[in-house]
Amino acid sequence: MQRIQFNAKADSEFIRTLRVRVAEYFKTNGISRHANATMVIKTIFMILLYFVPFAFVLSPLSINPWIHIGLWCVMGFGTAGIGLSVMHDANHGAYSKNQKVNHLIGYIVNFVGGNAATWRMQHNVLHHSFTNIDGHDEDIAPPGFLRFSPHQERKKIHRLQHWYAWFFYSLMTISWMSSKEFAQLFRYKKMGITNSEKLSFNQLFVELTLTKTFYLAYALVLPLILAPVAWWVVLIGFVIMHLIAGLLLACVFQPAHVMPTTEYPIPDEKGTIDNNWAVHQLLTTTNFAPKSRWFGWYVGGLNFQIEHHLFPNICHVHYPKLSVIVQSTAEEFGLPYHSERTFASALRSHTRMLRDLGRKD
Repeated sequence: MQRIQFNAKADSEFIRTLRVRVAEYFKTNGISRHANATMVIKTIFMILLYFVPFAFVLSPLSINPWIHIGLWCVMGFGTAGIGLSVMHDANHGAYSKNQKVNHLIGYIVNFVGGNAATWRMQHNVLHHSFTNIDGHDEDIAPPGFLRFSPHQERKKIHRLQHWYAWFFYSLMTISWMSSKEFAQLFRYKKMGITNSEKLSFNQLFVELTLTKTFYLAYALVLPLILAPVAWWVVLIGFVIMHLIAGLLLACVFQPAHVMPTTEYPIPDEKGTIDNNWAVHQLLTTTNFAPKSRWFGWYVGGLNFQIEHHLFPNICHVHYPKLSVIVQSTAEEFGLPYHSERTFASALRSHTRMLRDLGRKD
């Protein structure tokens, strides 16, 4: 893989000014960059949103098949909520100033089918470092029947991707909890990324195998044994839970970068990107629904993707306030600040981008 470097001198005053203003915001208001009481309450809520319905799934109270499947549906929202609002901050080191707390809370992703170590490698190391750079950002490296970058080969099937992509989006966590992360771990070993976890490859592989086994044992096998309904009802509920979680996660993450307004920079022959890293984030990222309080609460502030990409080590509860600072500073320096007014408009724009990527080179 080509080594990528950013031009640190280009628009360097922007990020220096922005960092000073953000630091001043926290100092002036006397608040921490990390989680507050609101965040702790949200953490408890999201965990209960998953585990309380699961407890009922195992109880005689879920003997009605429709109630049983309905409980799995609620767990789908809990799974996505944990991914968006809890483990995400922790695995970025943004939940607490104590890294042991971050590690512990980040590990909860292992209880909903993922793996914290592999997620950090894909998301923190690759996606955040090389956003929308084809061949480096795995978030825009889908299977061949999808095309997320204008620099990828266009196939005939892509003409329909704006219709069928949503089905494959819903399979995200099914892939996640089964085979995807094993393939990623071997790939990351070849890329040398596993070194970022301070564990040997063998240790990472054993941990991944054990956590996947544990997840399937408690989340699927245990209900198959204990739930008061037929095995096929349990299986349907389990799959529906993942379809809901996968679609919710994809619908939040995809409109942040695969959009008509975002760019897909190409490094030169030396692997250099013309802009500095901060400006690169502005060019490749889009916010949406900034005024929707409850939506922002559920998705863990990830509707403020620009702020998240510029300050991933700051807890998302601060993003709405920081967005005012970031937007005004970007405008002051003549830099773009992409934002969609609503979540619905963001999904429409993302759909148009999928359509255009399928029809144009």
